[in-house]
Amino acid sequence: MPSETWVVYSIPTKDAPGGVRAVCGQREWEALDRARPGYFALVRGGIAHEGEAERLARGAAGADRPRSARQAPAAWPGEAGGQAG
Repeated sequence: MPSETWVVYSIPTKDAPGGVRAVCGQREWEALDRARPGYFALVRGGIAHEGEAERLARGAAGADRPRSARQAPAAWPGEAGGQAG
């Protein structure tokens, strides 16, 4: 039995100009494209691993934040302000 390949495609929405990305199997994509030709935009096909397809679909939303972006809170709840030390 051949292994499943994955695709990332874009679904048009009124709230997101570039559409929203989604992941499905190659066979499901072919069925979607037959049902509504040209409605969905293929971003990339033939992806061997579902996890790789998911990461591509998430784009920057799934990326790790840089270390410098993580900051300690100015004060913990219940403290008067500033960091405890």
